[in-house]
Amino acid sequence: MIKTFLIGILLGIVAAAVALYTIPAVDQHRENSIISVSPNGGNVESFHINLPMDRVMVGAPGQASPLPRALEWPEDEVLAQVSADIFKIRNARDTVVGVAARTVAKEDESGVVDWIIHLPARGSLFVTMDPNPPEGAYRIGPIRAGTREFEPLTGFVSERWVSDTSGAEDEPAGRIELSATYVGRAEPVE
Repeated sequence: MIKTFLIGILLGIVAAAVALYTIPAVDQHRENSIISVSPNGGNVESFHINLPMDRVMVGAPGQASPLPRALEWPEDEVLAQVSADIFKIRNARDTVVGVAARTVAKEDESGVVDWIIHLPARGSLFVTMDPNPPEGAYRIGPIRAGTREFEPLTGFVSERWVSDTSGAEDEPAGRIELSATYVGRAEPVE
């Protein structure tokens, strides 16, 4: 009787392990990455945000039309010069591959722009940029931190605005282009 009981438990554990292996509990869809090699080192991946269609949320002090409509920005002195946006981000095939959050904090002539880019099944990037780029230049900032596949990488992300000049009725007003350049960290030689 005891042998039958122990064999039953062992067979149950084996059956559960086989079931978990063949039928995964979570299977996040991962869109194929579109990455190219940069001529001067690293890999480059480009994303874009079509505005206003890809804007999920925008919040700022004194905003006339927040998104979503019921959003009430806190009337706090600390947040008086802060705005926040959440966007869907698209790859070069115009497929939505993740979300990005941008916060802008300005104080007199200085400030900071922070981006958090999250790509499901891949990980997240945290980037800090100068809010006042040189005339005619892109905003650019270093990758400060990353999770999962981005954790061992360094590099930078650039941001630029491209207006739509087609005049077509259903086209976006423009788009934000984000270009991420990834470089592997050098391992110390011992």
